Amino acid sequence: MTISSSASAAPSIADRFAAVRKRIDKACRIAGRAPGSVVLTAVSKTQPAEAIAQALAAGQRVFGENRVQEAQGRWLNDGFDRSAVELRLIGPLQSNKAADAVALFDVIETVDRPKLVLALAEAGRALDRTPRVLVQVNTGAEPQKAGVLPAEADALIASACEQGLTVEGLMCIPPADEEPSPHFALLKKIADRNGLSVLSMGMSGDYEAAIRHGATHVRVGSALFGERKSPQTPSKD
Repeated sequence: MTISSSASAAPSIADRFAAVRKRIDKACRIAGRAPGSVVLTAVSKTQPAEAIAQALAAGQRVFGENRVQEAQGRWLNDGFDRSAVELRLIGPLQSNKAADAVALFDVIETVDRPKLVLALAEAGRALDRTPRVLVQVNTGAEPQKAGVLPAEADALIASACEQGLTVEGLMCIPPADEEPSPHFALLKKIADRNGLSVLSMGMSGDYEAAIRHGATHVRVGSALFGERKSPQTPSKD
């Protein structure tokens, strides 16, 4: 039997965005939450300009980037209207890149150590721009992964607030080989006791579970743009 080209064609980026948004709204209804209450952050790292243009055409306005330099090249040099989008840094940040990050990003989701808190606070004062931040929690205590340990999260949150950063919430990336729900529940518990309302948790494979546990932002890449190779993670200090 011959399969028509239309039947065998891969879904477009617009189709992928529509499908993910539909699943997010369904997960919200199942959790007893209002559809539209969860923000979709499109993980645009390593994506070509034409893919970003298609995402914008599909109505997407919130994007997550992993690396400062790559994001600068994309959003400052590729002709996109930077003022029309919210940019969120979702990858590890070196302290010596703090000023560049504060200048470019609306939200920095990966604050995970005192030295970075101080660097961001200093950059914010120099640029007259108060960084909005999330504290990244290493819920699985994985030695190779960024994030403050859960037992040390309260102190880092307090320090960031004392330094003048606008701490909006928390972010986590559960271990790949573990059930993510307990990690999402732990992040929600830490957020609640610190009076924080934003929870960035859940990716392409588990965002529906994250929504059940209170995610306000989900970070989705491959389900929107297709599979890609991950760039090498830069070292921290």
